[in-house]
Amino acid sequence: METPEKQLAASRTETSTDGGMPNAPAGDLINYTFPKARLRQCMSDASRTPLLLVACGSFSPITYLHLRMFEMAADYAKYNSEFEVIGGYLSPVSDAYRKAGLANAEHRIAMARIATEQSSKWLDVDPWEAIQKEYQPTAVVLDHFEHEINEVQRGIATRDGERKAVRIVLLAGADLIQTMSTPGVWSQKDLDHILGKYGVFIVERTGTDIDDALATLTPWRHNIWVIQQLIQNDVSSTKIRLFLKREMSVRYLVPAPVINYIEEHGLYEDDGASSSIHEKGKDVQAKRTTGTSTSS
Repeated sequence: METPEKQLAASRTETSTDGGMPNAPAGDLINYTFPKARLRQCMSDASRTPLLLVACGSFSPITYLHLRMFEMAADYAKYNSEFEVIGGYLSPVSDAYRKAGLANAEHRIAMARIATEQSSKWLDVDPWEAIQKEYQPTAVVLDHFEHEINEVQRGIATRDGERKAVRIVLLAGADLIQTMSTPGVWSQKDLDHILGKYGVFIVERTGTDIDDALATLTPWRHNIWVIQQLIQNDVSSTKIRLFLKREMSVRYLVPAPVINYIEEHGLYEDDGASSSIHEKGKDVQAKRTTGTSTSS
């Protein structure tokens, strides 16, 4: 089995440090550039450790809880740690993951961008993982951010002109820790790479026993930060897809522009959720021509 470093090197193409990649189709690595428009370029307090939060997931579709997790993590970092958050990224998984209910990467990238652009000043979407033709392990994705932030951009500047290395940390729900603590689900090598080198901010979720999960992850406990939800929210993409399939309202659970996008492209109505934007565009146009409604 290849190491995460070898997998990263094999799948990486030459990248630019400017701009983003609007409307790029899956697999379009040639046109990929790392998005940094919302990434802070200078620290406010040089005595703290700069922190970049990375959330990997399906985001099919993105929900308010996905966005809220970043805000909870930022508050936790500000009041309970020596970190200073300098940015946050959503990294949608590639189509190669082939999970049930997984909309095409083009759609998931677009929905995540709509959600962040219209509701946040500091969150961004990195399509690198989503446009890969093969599934990329979480360890490899974190290596990608390490490369872009600390190697290509040389970390972040301080007010005195120096540069500091940025700490890359995974942001996830409590269900991730449960899978990490389950024997056979994660390899010891990947656990050590993710939890040992990077670490994880875990947001508690209803019905998850964090203490039991952490008991088997003792070697990396110093790199696991648990964030309590002061206002409980257990919305999930799975529940949203179920609501949409049953033609129930998901308003105020998902950003309104994302709902509009879902309806426009006819997502999650049936097993055709993975259709490309181009294919769905044809379907939508056909429905408009015949006068059929495109809403779910």
